Amino acid sequence: MKIKAGFTLKDICGEKVILAEGIENIDFSRMISLNETAAFLWNTLAEKGEADERELAEALCTEYDVDDETAAADVAALSRQWTEQGVVEP
Repeated sequence: MKIKAGFTLKDICGEKVILAEGIENIDFSRMISLNETAAFLWNTLAEKGEADERELAEALCTEYDVDDETAAADVAALSRQWTEQGVVEP
């Protein structure tokens, strides 16, 4: 998957949110709030440019004390959510 053009992670008052950039994308109802681990995965995806769920789960296991099965399930759920919200491409 990869991040769709025009979306970026911002820190707003200590909260991490995905926002659409550009005047044509201004819609504050589309702000997506992320917890610490989701923000970590977003930043990992942004740095790599493209990654599959396995790569993101491995990064999650490396960064946090989480087992492979939990990491894979969490990444799969987040991937589905981000795809449905239209901020990433499969």
